[in-house]
Amino acid sequence: MPGHGFDPDFSLDSSRQTPGIGTPVYEPELGSLPESGANGDVNETGTTTIGITTSEGVVVATDMRASLGGRFVSNKRVQKVEQIHPTAALTLVGSVGGAQSFIRSLQAEVNLYEARRGRDMSMQALATLAGNFARGGPFLAINPILGGVDDDGHHVYSIDPAGGVMEDAYTVTGSGLTVAYGTLEDRYEENMSNDEAVEVATAAIQAATERDTGSGNGIYVAKITDEAVDIKGYPDFEDV
Repeated sequence: MPGHGFDPDFSLDSSRQTPGIGTPVYEPELGSLPESGANGDVNETGTTTIGITTSEGVVVATDMRASLGGRFVSNKRVQKVEQIHPTAALTLVGSVGGAQSFIRSLQAEVNLYEARRGRDMSMQALATLAGNFARGGPFLAINPILGGVDDDGHHVYSIDPAGGVMEDAYTVTGSGLTVAYGTLEDRYEENMSNDEAVEVATAAIQAATERDTGSGNGIYVAKITDEAVDIKGYPDFEDV
């Protein structure tokens, strides 16, 4: 891989107005606000999302459910983790429209960076960019996890709605986090393989779906290494 590391010349100027590059643009089919139900409930992903660093890279996993205000299941096959970089993926948490716009904006900025500089963006720079977007954009309280690999190592970051960026060996976000954290704390071990981390993440998300109405209907898993991001969905936990 090309050399990484935080680039002091990398600009995070939120005042740039180029459509789709640094400035979120909502496509017509999504609208400027997320969809609402009959009672004005926002179409949210609810969710449980997990990121775990491993000896091989990073594992990111999410459930598949989208709901209206946590009371009605509006979709059972939502892919809440997307590749945004050759060796990084980001989860979708919060409003569907806001999360999707956030993903598109990050992907556009990463592509522009790589086209201009001829190298991949480092995870530190990517996490900083994600935090700036979360703080400065109209993304409606998203709280994603960023997982990725670069020359500096294997990284998992949680991005809070105020733009805070926190790196840890593992983390959980979403409405099912309290239940999932219990399982993750019990089963996590340092230097797990990607496959072992998938087993732990699956158990944690499955536990969350037993109690959290915003989480359910299967799991998406992203295995990230220094070569690629591999994302697969499993409607049945037993098939993971």
